[in-house]
Amino acid sequence: MCQLSNFKYTMEELDLIIMSVKQEMDAALKHQEHAFQKIRAGRASTAMVQDVMVEYYGSMTPINQVANVMVPDAMTISIQPWDRAAIGAIEKAIINSNLGFAPSNNGDNIILNVPPLTEERRKELAKTAKGENEQTKVTIRNARQEGMKELKRLEGVSEDLIKNVEADIQTLTDQYSKKSEEGLKHKEEEILKV
Repeated sequence: MCQLSNFKYTMEELDLIIMSVKQEMDAALKHQEHAFQKIRAGRASTAMVQDVMVEYYGSMTPINQVANVMVPDAMTISIQPWDRAAIGAIEKAIINSNLGFAPSNNGDNIILNVPPLTEERRKELAKTAKGENEQTKVTIRNARQEGMKELKRLEGVSEDLIKNVEADIQTLTDQYSKKSEEGLKHKEEEILKV
């Protein structure tokens, strides 16, 4: 009876290790998706400014909480502050964010013109996307490594059980690496499409 209870406890530990590895890998893919959204592919997108923080009444606030951000056409981002007094702070935040946009302030809203991408700039962006992908794959491998270390720390677990969980972790690693590569391929196609 005691052995059965230990076996159940061990299985729970093994499941927790797998779940932890999966969560880390999920987070890595989500981070990659978020990073890819910020890499513009020639079309205007609200995601390009989503991380801009505006100093609003003494605190740093995300731009989408102080203004309505819209994309009226493929080459323009329009930012209409809810409080006209914040227009200067929003403009300053965009300039300081190093996004490469020159904001145009007409007193009511801010217009960002997204310039068309040159071939050279497209290649730079593709290279940036590859860098993000490499970082994602490193994070996935680190999650795999942590899971394997956790397995080694367990005592009294049969070798067969450990080998099975190692195989499961490796399968997860392969799946997430493949998803990461697919995400990169899609982003590169989007960037390089003229």
